[in-house]
Amino acid sequence: MEIITKKLAADSSAYLKGYLRANETHKAYPAIIIVPGGSYTHIPEQQAEDLAMAWFSQGYQAFYLRYSFVGEVTPLLPTPMIELAKSMALLKANAADWQLNDRQIAVAGFSVGGHIAALFNDRWAQPAFNQSAGTTPDQIKPQAVILGYPVITPAAGFPNDLQVLADWTNDPATIAADQLVTDDNVPTFIWGTSADPLVPVQNALAYAQASLAHQVDTDLHLFHHGPHGLALANDVTAWKTGTALPHVAHWLSLAHEWLKELPEA
Repeated sequence: MEIITKKLAADSSAYLKGYLRANETHKAYPAIIIVPGGSYTHIPEQQAEDLAMAWFSQGYQAFYLRYSFVGEVTPLLPTPMIELAKSMALLKANAADWQLNDRQIAVAGFSVGGHIAALFNDRWAQPAFNQSAGTTPDQIKPQAVILGYPVITPAAGFPNDLQVLADWTNDPATIAADQLVTDDNVPTFIWGTSADPLVPVQNALAYAQASLAHQVDTDLHLFHHGPHGLALANDVTAWKTGTALPHVAHWLSLAHEWLKELPEA
């Protein structure tokens, strides 16, 4: 395995970290970019690595994005979405060297990382967004997006602190991901727990309903119990008693099966 780290801009702390498998026959593997949570103030790097390695074990070239945080950019959004776009473009530009299929790149976002991924899904085809990112739609189109217990819109209960929201954006309408879904959105897999006490499940439901209204290929899985931030929901990412939940842990195999059914981007 080769581990790589790529800075996304000279004046930014954002970077992309990758875990690459090598094959002498130069096989092109599918790839995935993990976008971790952390309330836009940090990322749990060990959890991000564990998620990446879980996909690596499924045969993916796996990456995670350390995007910009509150305090590094004011207001923060849309900078993390632009950094995700630059990450997608970086993977496609290096597809041959990194042995990945540039038409099989998925994005998997968790909590506020799901917010980034959902907004990116809404915007990847838009000329104004690509102009901001210095990209073209072909350079950043993902095959699919996976959203784990995602933040979607402040209207669904997170954040509920006006100062936190002000740190994120000066225009809340521009970050309501459910209101920005278009017919260009790529296939979307969404999972969460009905009992999530931090990010209400109405976030996931709102995005699923919006996606279905635009005829987006949508796969929704709600598990009946479990706290926020479950990640793999197994012993690897368990952070307290009650966060290793074998039933919820099935989300990974469900997402993997779903991805294998999809056409290339």
